Amino acid sequence: MHPAPSVIVFTTFSGLGFGLLFWLGLGMPAPTGMTAFVFFVLAYLCAVGGLLASTFHLGHPERFLKAFSQWQTSWLSREGIAAVVTLLIMALYGAGLVFLGAKWSVLGWLGALGSLVTVGTTSMIYAQMKTVPRWRHWSTPGIFVSFSLGGGALMAGQTTIALILLLVAAAFQIASWVIGDNQLANSGTTIETATGLGHIGKVRAFEPPHTGTNYLMKEFIHVVGRKHALKLRIIGAILGFAVPIAFLAVGVTHLTAFLAIASHVAGVLALRWLFFAQAEHVVGLYYGKR
Repeated sequence: MHPAPSVIVFTTFSGLGFGLLFWLGLGMPAPTGMTAFVFFVLAYLCAVGGLLASTFHLGHPERFLKAFSQWQTSWLSREGIAAVVTLLIMALYGAGLVFLGAKWSVLGWLGALGSLVTVGTTSMIYAQMKTVPRWRHWSTPGIFVSFSLGGGALMAGQTTIALILLLVAAAFQIASWVIGDNQLANSGTTIETATGLGHIGKVRAFEPPHTGTNYLMKEFIHVVGRKHALKLRIIGAILGFAVPIAFLAVGVTHLTAFLAIASHVAGVLALRWLFFAQAEHVVGLYYGKR
């Protein structure tokens, strides 16, 4: 699929923001006053900024409120509702820490649960898509949740937890590559089923269905060469996991913590670009692009 920058920014930074809110809600750390203010501003900038970035991928961003009305059938709608409820709860929890020095634990636990649910609903937007076999697997929620919690722990200064969760996230990422690379072939969807001409035998694309591009080709057909994909996988894994883990292992200072977070964010952006660029939408079979 076309790796739209708005969606890459959305899935990367909203995950980090809600991951940080998760740990703040559990009291890890439990700052008060100005320190708490800085932590919550950082979390909200990531979470809200990521959510706002997603609206730029809508055909009519001004109609985003309608997305909240389809909660019975749409994971996108459920994500929006979960995000708003979580942000409101954590705003109250944060206000107690910042202005009153009070830790309202129940609100924190509810906010942490809401943060986890929000990231889970985001992952299900992609994991439930039958048209993208690579995503329709347990590794997709695993990636989103582990990246969020691992990155959030890194930003929250939870060194040991971050170290463990980054290793878990790396394992989910590798699993998604090993399994995902074969998902389209194993799905049973072919050019024969896409065109409905399988009853006459083997089918191949002779000419495109039309002379120019269209919306489907622009949004759902994006081909990445294997060599380029491998390079990006290595770069993303090194920046997203290896470098932060190395910094955490040698000892955390303000400088190494900043470098670890910056490296992790850069790596996740690269991996998230691949997540979308390598998503073989089955419509590509109809156009002979797979």
